[in-house]
Amino acid sequence: MPATSARLLRLLSLLQAHREWSGADLADRLGVTARTVRRDVDRLRELGYPVHASPGTGGGYQLGAGAALPPLLLDDEEAVAVAVVLRTAAGGGLEGIEETSVRALAKLEQVLPARLRRRVEAFTSFTVPMLGGRGGPTVGADVLTELAFACRDRERVRFDYRDHQGREGRRTVEPHRLVFTERRWYLVAWDVDRRDWRTFRVDRLTPRPPHGPRFEPRRPPAGDLAAYVARGVSTQAYAVRAVVLLHAPLEEAAARITPAMGTLEAVDEHSCLLRTGAPGPETMVAHLASLGFDFEIREPAGLKERMAPIAARLNRALGVSPD
Repeated sequence: MPATSARLLRLLSLLQAHREWSGADLADRLGVTARTVRRDVDRLRELGYPVHASPGTGGGYQLGAGAALPPLLLDDEEAVAVAVVLRTAAGGGLEGIEETSVRALAKLEQVLPARLRRRVEAFTSFTVPMLGGRGGPTVGADVLTELAFACRDRERVRFDYRDHQGREGRRTVEPHRLVFTERRWYLVAWDVDRRDWRTFRVDRLTPRPPHGPRFEPRRPPAGDLAAYVARGVSTQAYAVRAVVLLHAPLEEAAARITPAMGTLEAVDEHSCLLRTGAPGPETMVAHLASLGFDFEIREPAGLKERMAPIAARLNRALGVSPD
């Protein structure tokens, strides 16, 4: 029986990992005969798993959806990912499912091995809930986990970093928290060489282990780190403030403009106002034109007069000038 039970779990894991298996492939993976595979499939069906079988040379076995949810098998990375998401939801990250998330999290953490529980605790304890949407640059889970461990263990981190101007260099920091805001991951840390707090985009850094030594924690630069990082990103990216009329419906503009770029306000069903800025007026206008909308700079007056000819040329080049 122990061998049969272990084989059933292995069979279930294979069926969950692949859309369809032939009987011969399953028999080869499990080291048994095709007849044993058929018997094991019948046992899974008795346990409530809807395993579909199609006959013929091109047929095989496929795990389908049933009337009730059967137990799932998760590998280490999947279990950590599910636990992290559940902790976020339980903490109010997703409105309306906090209580359900707590119950599901309790069931999962009861069976998590200690090594995985430590990974989940490190990730959730040293990250700050998101402010803003999704859709920014992707960051490897291994990098986030490595930085979260360094935050938890209070170990100095060295990494290669590329700033917003494309300059590359090596940094040594005392990491404090990871923050997800404005569709990007940021590391809030004390820069050892500059002797001040700094915010680093995680997608622009490459850790260079080994890390250490340990350090004594410092008082963080702000109580609300999500707001602190968001303010810093906005100040750095949009030093020039402007009000721009976009000749596009609010929904269409919102689909192309990130919250970090500015705020949108509907004027009528065909246009909206964007309150935004950029490192320089020319950069701002070029970015707006690249969105494919016809636009007019409304404020400030000096910027409107200065940039109107450039905006007109860009609009004509993009084929969005009004008739």
